[in-house]
Amino acid sequence: MTSNGRRRVVVTGMGALTPLGNSAAAFWAAAIAGESGVRPFQELDASAYPCQVAGEVLDFDPTEYMDRKTARRMARFSQFAVATAWQAARAAGLDLDAIDRERAGIICGNGGGGYPNVEQANHTMQERGGMKIDPLYVAKWLPNMAAGNVSIQLGLLGYSSTVVTACAAGTQAIGDATEVIRRGKADVMFAGGTEAGISELGLAGFSTMRALASSHNDDPTAASRPFDRDRDGFVPAEGAGMVVLEALDHALARGATPLAEVLGYGVSADASYLVAPADNGAGAARAMRFALDDADVQPAEVDYISAHATATDVGDIAETQAIKTVFGEHAYLTPASSMKSQTGHMLGGSGGAEFVAAVQTILTGQIAPTLNLEHPDEGCDLDYVPLKARSVDVRTVVKNSFGFGGQNAVLVLRRYEA
Repeated sequence: MTSNGRRRVVVTGMGALTPLGNSAAAFWAAAIAGESGVRPFQELDASAYPCQVAGEVLDFDPTEYMDRKTARRMARFSQFAVATAWQAARAAGLDLDAIDRERAGIICGNGGGGYPNVEQANHTMQERGGMKIDPLYVAKWLPNMAAGNVSIQLGLLGYSSTVVTACAAGTQAIGDATEVIRRGKADVMFAGGTEAGISELGLAGFSTMRALASSHNDDPTAASRPFDRDRDGFVPAEGAGMVVLEALDHALARGATPLAEVLGYGVSADASYLVAPADNGAGAARAMRFALDDADVQPAEVDYISAHATATDVGDIAETQAIKTVFGEHAYLTPASSMKSQTGHMLGGSGGAEFVAAVQTILTGQIAPTLNLEHPDEGCDLDYVPLKARSVDVRTVVKNSFGFGGQNAVLVLRRYEA
């Protein structure tokens, strides 16, 4: 228990599917090596669109985690969630038959469910009629089906929920799951985010919004440029990150090794614009402040900030302003970096995968770099760990995620100490 009577919540297992690798270990090794997972679209003809590059998960075989029939009954975003949940369970050494399944649950975040399935169903309806669409169409695309499929495949009988807060969803799901354990409603929670929206429908939607990178189609690895003056939008991507969260007493009782502790969680609303951040990053600053207060952590105690940083013009500046508002003089002393420079923007999956990276940062003392930061924007003047990984003793991390609609989620995590 903490001093305020709340149960302590720790991370005991992690899983990841990303454009950099199909496990938490492979993802992190590529990140620290400064690799990029951004490539020309592999399956989609993007020639009619300004953005022709993406971060896609390659060589993923869902039958490594489920039988073929089960895989066919899931959308890709659900397959990602189930796969990373199994990875996390195995990494945690969690024997699901030895725990109280009514005290184990899942909260999964995603941005929009099965976008490609929606596109395919509409094609089928227009070409062959509505009675020819996939009978499981609705059961595949609904956003809650990732959490639903994880609970079915792993036999989780307890608390179950879905967070659909755009790009904040994965981080918010982990925060919500932490609160469920703190309140004593569960002992074990799987939590994270997933997204697999690579489709012409998704590409068209973001292209007409003029949100996507478009000036480096001939040099894909240079396309995602957070904080750089030449950034021109985010790179679309897919992926997932999932963790096992446990009450500390439960983890220790079964002999598990805590990887990190979740100390604080903050959520706020901008209450301003649909697809732009609040002026001066006020909403993001509020969420960071809420999270630090919840963790009882002072800004000077933070060793690293895992930035949201999507490489949009106003977004990167607003986050920089928010960090300055909250951290004051320590903003210039605290390194921050953007994983999206390497993976692209996995939307609802970003928070889950980036949380995995944040835990790895604590465990390894390595900060993944912000690639392509060659000419910092004059409004982005903090230490963003440009171009190369850095060795730093990292004890406490702030993880930021901000979504369309002005929905903000922030987590504070720390090295586990008994």
